[in-house]
Amino acid sequence: MRTEKDSLGEVPVPDAAWYGVHTVRSLQNFNVAGASLPREIIYGIAKLKWACAKANQSLGLLPVEKTEAIVAACQKILAGGMDDQFPIDVFQAGSGTSTNMNVNEVIANLANEALGRKRGDRQGIHPNDDVNKGESTNNVFPSAINVACVELSGTMLKSLHALAAVLRDKSREFSIVLKSGRTHLQDAVPVTLGQEFAAWARALEKDAMRLQMACGFLTELGIGGNAVGTGVNTPREFRLAIIRELSTLTTKSWRHAEDGLEATQFLTDLAGFSAALRCAAADVNKICNDLRLLASGPNTGFNEIMLPAVEPGSSIMPGKINPSICEAANMACMQIMGHDHTVQLACAAGQLELNTHMPVIGANLVAALKIFDRCCVMLATKCIAGITANAEVCRRHFEISLGLPTILNPRLGYDRVAELVKESRVSGKTLRDLVLEKKLLSVADLDALLKSSTGPNL
Repeated sequence: MRTEKDSLGEVPVPDAAWYGVHTVRSLQNFNVAGASLPREIIYGIAKLKWACAKANQSLGLLPVEKTEAIVAACQKILAGGMDDQFPIDVFQAGSGTSTNMNVNEVIANLANEALGRKRGDRQGIHPNDDVNKGESTNNVFPSAINVACVELSGTMLKSLHALAAVLRDKSREFSIVLKSGRTHLQDAVPVTLGQEFAAWARALEKDAMRLQMACGFLTELGIGGNAVGTGVNTPREFRLAIIRELSTLTTKSWRHAEDGLEATQFLTDLAGFSAALRCAAADVNKICNDLRLLASGPNTGFNEIMLPAVEPGSSIMPGKINPSICEAANMACMQIMGHDHTVQLACAAGQLELNTHMPVIGANLVAALKIFDRCCVMLATKCIAGITANAEVCRRHFEISLGLPTILNPRLGYDRVAELVKESRVSGKTLRDLVLEKKLLSVADLDALLKSSTGPNL
């Protein structure tokens, strides 16, 4: 063990640890979640520390030697070699001070050793005075959440677009499969199976647009605003310099906050992004429910489509196949909605100049993003791509649907069609059979009428 000192006194620190006294105190205080923050947020903080060090150097506020040592330490963290040095519990000091200081200490100690000094040597590179120079947890932490979410969104949006694309492919494949539409789970006017898949694709395409728009707000960062967003103790050029360095480092375009106080008090941009993700999860959940209904049976349900068999469905019923992928996706979507609820509560819980619930916001958002990304990939590759249509079943349901009288009504009249429906129920014959048997329409006219019933998209 080595002994380190802070304003509260001396604390023993494991000699092998790259962190220091503040981290040890936090480990003693917080152990509720039993899990540390996602590494994406830690990496977001490291990127901001890198950018801030370079910005301070460019303004003549940090010597080149210290800057280079801090940057090298950040690079080592971003390479993934230090992940075990960030053990602070999710439920910690509300603005994330515990984690910010944890990262500051690790960077300072890595930098100190690179310069020939010992770990914990605060006379060399100081975790507060040098690594945290011109910064406050109050703008470092929310900016790191933004960085993490924007970067994770790139992969997530690709997965969402891929899911929408495979639904589009299926809509074309099933474009001539006539079937009964359903409203209130009751027979409705005809549609094609392709139209159903196309509607699902469009819903996800709109979700992607909403997420992209919400993501745009996250590129505005409060970094450099210091304690409350005013930028106290920093030169006016500092914020612009940070944004310039971060944009170069990440190859993404970032903006400094138009109002630093707003960016510190309100985490509504994160709430809006989370809400857009929740909406996307709600749509995926609805699609999975529809797929389960359409595949239900096979002998006592709709049986209009067949989902790929990915595993035996029962430990007791031989031959049973369940919609396992859809069920897993349902649960994933429910979890995402739960994450969003936590985010909304936390974003609404700020007081005066600060929101003090940042760690739980970041943890839930990153978790939701990663779940949704994997969910989209699973659903596209293991379910949607392998769906086949039971065209004959769809056709049979189409021909006996109580939605068909609506299509016949303009041609044959309400009273005549009502009589046909009554006769169909008694005789068991389809409306198509009765119309042709009574020579009310020719085969060609009836087929043309039924085909046009699904609208111009057919």
